[in-house]
Amino acid sequence: MHKPILETYGLDFAYHDGRPVLDGVTVSILHGESVGIIGPNGAGKSTLLMHFNGILHGRGRVVVDGIEVGRDTLRDIRRKVGWIAQDSDDQLFMPTLFDDVAFGPLNMGLSEDEVRRRVEEALALVGLSDFAERAPHHLSGGEKKSAAIATVLSMRPEVILMDEPTNDLDHSARRSLIEFLRELPVTKVVASHDLEMIIDLCPRVILLDKGRVIADGASTEILADEALLRAHRLEAPLSVVLRKEREKKLDSLNKEARTTDHHEDTKDTKTNEER
Repeated sequence: MHKPILETYGLDFAYHDGRPVLDGVTVSILHGESVGIIGPNGAGKSTLLMHFNGILHGRGRVVVDGIEVGRDTLRDIRRKVGWIAQDSDDQLFMPTLFDDVAFGPLNMGLSEDEVRRRVEEALALVGLSDFAERAPHHLSGGEKKSAAIATVLSMRPEVILMDEPTNDLDHSARRSLIEFLRELPVTKVVASHDLEMIIDLCPRVILLDKGRVIADGASTEILADEALLRAHRLEAPLSVVLRKEREKKLDSLNKEARTTDHHEDTKDTKTNEER
């Protein structure tokens, strides 16, 4: 049985203006799960993610793999939990891509040989082995996103948190990213407005609004509940809408076929009686 790796208990948080952003959030995410965090603007999605690796500290408890997040545990927490920011440029600030990917392992105090091994492994995983000496600002949007992921993979985390990972990606780069993330054998928590990506990648979703958990369950059920989504300023993914329309048409055709068969059976019965 899978154990929880991320947990919050009654988590509250407000920014400096006093506006509550998280209000009594209690969630539990299991080892190996892929979970989408969805909700309208201002729902608290990014704020929740930033509590899981100690970027923000609210009231209540946040626990990572049995370790409570606090100032004295941040080093251990950040070895376990990787963060991929919405803007990849926030994570790419060194002269070369190699230096960016090496930054985390170096700060972990690893040997030079181990750092090089991890950098080469991470760049190979994201398909950027030939880009090690390239300046990050010369990369395309999709390449920057892959590079940002490599900076996290080199730390070998057990959890990866992602904030709007498909932002500003073209269709091909977006599809490549989804396929890559699907095969990544770690716990993934993704906050996004891209509900097509969420239903493709995350079997479970947590719907937030005004800092509260509104729904938590199977993505196929929650993202098909158009009334629920509309009530929280969201729209069902087009793929879900089209599937429901196809199912509706198929039901209608099946009913017509059954009605036709019934009429034919009735007609045959009358003909036989007349004979």
